[in-house]
Amino acid sequence: MTALTNPHCEISDLGDRLVVENRNAARRNALTPEFYDGLHQALRMAADEPRIGAVIVMGEGDFFCAGGDLNMLITAQQMSADDRRDRIDALNDLIRAVIRCPRPVIAVVEGGAAGAGLSLALACDMVIAAKESKFTAAYVNAGLVPDGGLTAALAAGMPPQMAAQMALTGQSVTAERLYALGLITELTGPGEAIMAAMALADRLAQGPAEAQAAIKRLLTSARTTLLETQLTAERDAMADALAAPEAAEGISAFLGKRAPDFRRLREAT
Repeated sequence: MTALTNPHCEISDLGDRLVVENRNAARRNALTPEFYDGLHQALRMAADEPRIGAVIVMGEGDFFCAGGDLNMLITAQQMSADDRRDRIDALNDLIRAVIRCPRPVIAVVEGGAAGAGLSLALACDMVIAAKESKFTAAYVNAGLVPDGGLTAALAAGMPPQMAAQMALTGQSVTAERLYALGLITELTGPGEAIMAAMALADRLAQGPAEAQAAIKRLLTSARTTLLETQLTAERDAMADALAAPEAAEGISAFLGKRAPDFRRLREAT
């Protein structure tokens, strides 16, 4: 049954699991305040209901999440620095809520995850991905910096050279490569990730809820120091980046479907 629907988020209560679907396929499931609200509600429901064994997060259609909506970022460029930090903190609060939820949270990735969508996927306890999907720390392509705890996740989960490659070049990495590093729990064929996630959720729902919650708390405490440091550092760096000429060029280029000319900005300084 459907527990909640808003324009960009649908929560289905299946008894022993919640399925949260980002319903913004026209923009490749870019993150919106409505989705933030829906996922927060689902996580609170899971925390309050011992019968819920897992939360599954997925995107409508053939892509998990493209991250922040660049049209909204144009508005953020005109904000004060404090307002930009507040907006970024909304994403940070969502990432914290995913990590601190006492129930396991499973990301279902079809197609790929980019930018803050990658941050969200890696904040989940487990990631089920179609093997053809690709993962991109796309911020640099728009003259921006990672947020949502992505630098903490990359630093903790992969060799520094690969983390640098993803963050500094914006180059996509295959699901198979991330699976080899252990960042992805299971690979599936196209269209099959949700079925694998359902099977995993069923297994989790048969386990001891209180012991699982305690394990999550222990795992969370082990990653919190780095995460909290990076969330603050990322927020401040992103707030500054949004106001810079590079972001203006990068976002304009992306929306105009052209290559950004960052070299021109380098030569002008």
